[in-house]
Amino acid sequence: MPESLAPLALLRGETLPPLRFRDEPVDRDRATVRELTTATGFFSSEEVAVAVELIDARLVQGLASGYRFLFADGDGRLDGYVCYGPIPLTKSSFDLYWIAVRPGAQQAGLGRRLMEAAEAKARELGATAMYVETSSRPQYEPTRAFYRRLGYRSAAELPDFYGPGDGRVIFAKPLRRDS
Repeated sequence: MPESLAPLALLRGETLPPLRFRDEPVDRDRATVRELTTATGFFSSEEVAVAVELIDARLVQGLASGYRFLFADGDGRLDGYVCYGPIPLTKSSFDLYWIAVRPGAQQAGLGRRLMEAAEAKARELGATAMYVETSSRPQYEPTRAFYRRLGYRSAAELPDFYGPGDGRVIFAKPLRRDS
């Protein structure tokens, strides 16, 4: 775990599960990310394929791909991961492309820990804001509530963006150096 996260979790009185955070994807992550994103039940097969494509892009192009990752490995498997990176043509805005947590590891603070770590890493890279998009469908209300709990605010809603009745909700959070 990044050292900067351990004291924060301990101050909150959290019990930290045995996890190892890493930021470099490896070849086996193609399969583990496919399995993890499928297991959540939230992502379509097309979305799962895109998640794997981002791993492929990073493995082939390295940091030039623009995709950065944090993987949370626990008990010999991938328990969660996040993918983020700078938004092309912006000076200091970052996108959160993916976050997924294994269903058995949800509700234990792993998603929060991944987001806090991604925000800290983005801040180190000069990010001043993080943007996240998600669906407006009722299935995604827990996801939207998660982002709101982390300090993200709805910045825009695009009705019917993904399809009829399935809008795009864009969240934003400033990433000040002192936050």
